[in-house]
Amino acid sequence: MAFLKKIRSSVSRPNNAIWRAAFLSLALLAPGELAASAVTNELPNAELRGSATFRYLGLPIYDAKLFTPGGAPFSWSEDFGLQLTYRKNIKQKALIESTLDEMTRQGNSGLTQANLGQCFEAVSKGDVYLAVSDGPNKVGFWLNGRKTCTLTGQGIKKTFMSIFLGDNTRSASFTRQLKGQ
Repeated sequence: MAFLKKIRSSVSRPNNAIWRAAFLSLALLAPGELAASAVTNELPNAELRGSATFRYLGLPIYDAKLFTPGGAPFSWSEDFGLQLTYRKNIKQKALIESTLDEMTRQGNSGLTQANLGQCFEAVSKGDVYLAVSDGPNKVGFWLNGRKTCTLTGQGIKKTFMSIFLGDNTRSASFTRQLKGQ
């Protein structure tokens, strides 16, 4: 009987540590939900098409999700959204330089450090970046649901998004998974 009293009193007593953990979990989930709402605000009828984890030397860097209208197969002629959820802290300079290096490697140019500096900020583990195209010449960027910038220019969608979705990406299997193939 004493055993039941101990169990009952511990069950009925609120545990502040559990409540704090629950609220922290909700707070950590919020950026992803904010990004998902941003993609549906900017791309009506957006549905998840595919997802993949990008790894460098076996270490996960970010989780990517591709949103297309109605979840349709990927097409450069249609608008789409790309969401990256970072698994590690990355400085702004590293994000900008790696983006420019990848575009150069693929033969795409047109963006500069100044262009990307207005869009990219340092990220921490769990931060969510979202890029949504608006025609071939415009891409908007959001960090944790907050708009950071819009890049415009001839063919900017393909110039930037080819890093993840082009024919010459760093990882063909990553790109296939992201495209839902």
